[in-house]
Amino acid sequence: MAEPDTSQLFHVVVLLAAAVVAVPLFRRLGLGSVLGYLAAGVVIGPFGFALFARPEAILHVAELGVVLFLFVVGMEMRPSHLWALRRQIFGLGPLQIGACGLVLTGCGLLLGLTPPVAFIAAFGFVLTSTAIVMQMLAERGDIAMPRGQKMVSILLFEDLLIVPLLALVAFMAPAQAGDAGGSRLLSVAIAAGSLAALVAAGLFLLNPLFRLLAAARAREVMTAAALLVVLGAALLMEMGGLSMAMGAFIAGVLLSESTFRHQIEADIEPFRGLLLGLFFLAVGMSLDLAVVAADWRFVLMAVPLMMLAKALCIYAVARVLRTGHIDAVDRAVLMAQGGEFAFVLYSAAQAAGVLPGEINNAMTAVVVLSMALTPLAAIATRRARRRDSEPVPDGVEPASGQSGSVLMIGFGRFGQVVSQSLLARDVDVTIIDSDVEMIASAARFGFKVYYGDGTRLDVLHASGAGSARAIAVCVDDRVAADRIVELAQSAFPQARLLVRAYDRAHKLGLVAAGVDVAIRETFAAALQFGEAALRELDVDPEEAARVTAEVRKLEIERFELERSEGIGAGAGMMRNNTTGPQPTPLVRPRRQAKVIGADDGEPAADTPGDADVPGAPPRL
Repeated sequence: MAEPDTSQLFHVVVLLAAAVVAVPLFRRLGLGSVLGYLAAGVVIGPFGFALFARPEAILHVAELGVVLFLFVVGMEMRPSHLWALRRQIFGLGPLQIGACGLVLTGCGLLLGLTPPVAFIAAFGFVLTSTAIVMQMLAERGDIAMPRGQKMVSILLFEDLLIVPLLALVAFMAPAQAGDAGGSRLLSVAIAAGSLAALVAAGLFLLNPLFRLLAAARAREVMTAAALLVVLGAALLMEMGGLSMAMGAFIAGVLLSESTFRHQIEADIEPFRGLLLGLFFLAVGMSLDLAVVAADWRFVLMAVPLMMLAKALCIYAVARVLRTGHIDAVDRAVLMAQGGEFAFVLYSAAQAAGVLPGEINNAMTAVVVLSMALTPLAAIATRRARRRDSEPVPDGVEPASGQSGSVLMIGFGRFGQVVSQSLLARDVDVTIIDSDVEMIASAARFGFKVYYGDGTRLDVLHASGAGSARAIAVCVDDRVAADRIVELAQSAFPQARLLVRAYDRAHKLGLVAAGVDVAIRETFAAALQFGEAALRELDVDPEEAARVTAEVRKLEIERFELERSEGIGAGAGMMRNNTTGPQPTPLVRPRRQAKVIGADDGEPAADTPGDADVPGAPPRL
């Protein structure tokens, strides 16, 4: 009997072990997960312990991580929002890429390359790593910020640029048979047809498909359908000669307004994280140290020269377009590396006879090294960004190294009341606020409140969000609350998230975003106020309590209806003062008579607070 082949299982175990060991270690050192994956890939790759002989095979599969990542990003980009970014995509993108391409071509000539080879090498390096930039933006919580949106716009244009660059490589290839022009036109037609087919399927097929599968109530089938949509869109674009990542992004945009968006995102997330980590591991394994050693002079000159030249161009373009110094430096540092599309372009150029094999190997090593150096460059500039940020006012202590079980953000009237329940049970609470007068006032009553802006990721880290069991967002600014929720969900998934909601619409948005608890800031007090008003009108206390419970129950039902059908769907369930008397009496009759409304046998009211707990079902 033949022995089972365990080599594949061994490789899977090695990959998982490398990620589990390296990523927490590098994040603990403040170096970020991307650098951890890259370093682990170098160690286990053919030029480390040689546990893997063909990293390119893993890299090909791991590219699906980038595809899934772009799909998730696409679901956050509604068509209206994407249309609002059109000037950045087709304005800022071409300007930055054109300037960087010209300067980097000049750098290639300085390195001794011929003009055609220098051009291909330069434009391969211009194509920034979508995976690295998006991952670093996600870790910082900056994707939705204006500086993050500009980088996303440029990356989208670069994904589109790979198509004309590959066509240009075919045009630069040595003369062949005379039907090249016809084949290029056919390729363009196929690409356009693939794009049109994807858009048509997204508009007319995807939502009915997911509605049908949701009715079947088979969770695993929904997950399979989500993967089918992503991978099918990627395959369709690849067959059309376009970018797989761009296909997945378009599919995400088409599903961005679907009622199944959050369900699909939850199904995709585990695969996205694992495959994206595998991609970074494979990039680390692809670093050919033998090539670096054989052509070390070229690599040693090319890496700093091309990274510095690209960073300076990006900074100059940003400043010309009136971007602030800090954001311009941030963009220049994050986008100064080459990317995964360079591998595709260099391989195609070598196959077409435009790029010599030794230059392909050397430039691939240059790109991989630049990808590895980018997280280090970002860390090196972090202090400079902090020095230029808003100074801490005198008389307050900034948050630094805190580690409470609960992190409370905002200590106004709402937060002060919330704190009493926690402190009554001796819960270790860390409190931060950005109002200096409030901090001083709280200190007079014996409270220790640290100065800090909860919308900044570095402040949340310094406040102990990474070890907190719960994060209580008690700020009275709904925009700030949404920003904190976004940061906390991406960077601190271990913490339960409790958020003060400004109003009904805000609470609906928070529940849709997946917070653990959302409390409307005035709801409970308004119910108590209404019950007190009934008592002052000589309504029997038991009847006043019953009416209040009925209002609470109706509120739960209305909220659940609006969660599924959108805000305003439950408007008809509200009592108002323009439609005449309501069938339920507000005052118990003083003598026996025929009951014309709901009787006293109505079910018991929900417990206080249920109307403000996301997902709490109405007790009917």
